[in-house]
Amino acid sequence: MTAIRARLAHMGIFVRDRATMVKFYTDVLGLMVTDEGEAAPGGVSSGVHLTFMSADPGEHHQVVLVTGRPEESGFNPINQVSFLVDSLEQLREVHRRALDHGATAMRTVSHGNAWSIYFLDPEGNRLEAYLHTPFYVPQPHGEPLDLGKSDDEILHATEAACAKDPGFMPREAFAAKVAARLAH
Repeated sequence: MTAIRARLAHMGIFVRDRATMVKFYTDVLGLMVTDEGEAAPGGVSSGVHLTFMSADPGEHHQVVLVTGRPEESGFNPINQVSFLVDSLEQLREVHRRALDHGATAMRTVSHGNAWSIYFLDPEGNRLEAYLHTPFYVPQPHGEPLDLGKSDDEILHATEAACAKDPGFMPREAFAAKVAARLAH
């Protein structure tokens, strides 16, 4: 039997105001529109507009914004959509841009294995921007994250907080354990 290891490649979000959402995802997360057009199943126009967006030249789209979200849609089934950044500097910049573009419910947290910011986009979808730390600590784990501190201060505070947990280990050791489990 062939082993399957599916990887999340992209996601679609129903939106009310396409222009506002395209601007938010472009300006805050650096995504660019790669394609767009009206859905035409069976060659018949449906009135549904799709906007494909990516920040990875190897991926046609990572996010697709789809019109047609009802004004009163009730419960939002999206818990969060997470975007990986490369540095604390980039995390700080996403934090600033998100607030500048009207993001609400901003929360910063160190999970020990990741530094994260959580916020709501203009239509109330929870987004996370994060980057990996060099550590592993059992989850869930949450400590305050002060992005006003230097990179070194954040690194040392994270390590000190995580080292108190008996499950603490370097990220590489945790990755090796997961790889061994997946091999079986």
